[in-house]
Amino acid sequence: MHELALCGAIADTVNRHAEGQRVQRVEVRIGHFRQVVPDSLLFSWELLTEGTPLEGCELVIDHVPAVIRCAACEHETTLDMPIMLCAACESSDVTIVSGEEFLVSSIERTKEVC
Repeated sequence: MHELALCGAIADTVNRHAEGQRVQRVEVRIGHFRQVVPDSLLFSWELLTEGTPLEGCELVIDHVPAVIRCAACEHETTLDMPIMLCAACESSDVTIVSGEEFLVSSIERTKEVC
């Protein structure tokens, strides 16, 4: 279950950037090629953050589809299966446009009320 390790990396990043402030929401962009199971990631997040300053912090997952661009015809194909062929001309001379992302895209801190 690599989702637990991924949550550890997310929590480390959030803690570094939160600068001691309470965080209520974290958004992550995760590409299709990362093969992350969203439910497992959310479960792991709750498990990992329990009893920490991030407990109760909402984790929001933005799933990024796998897209390739053909060098021969420049067509972009969104992949359903991990078959790296252009849908237009069936060339295998393609480059990955998206789908390998793994990043924390937003950290929403709690607004302090005086």
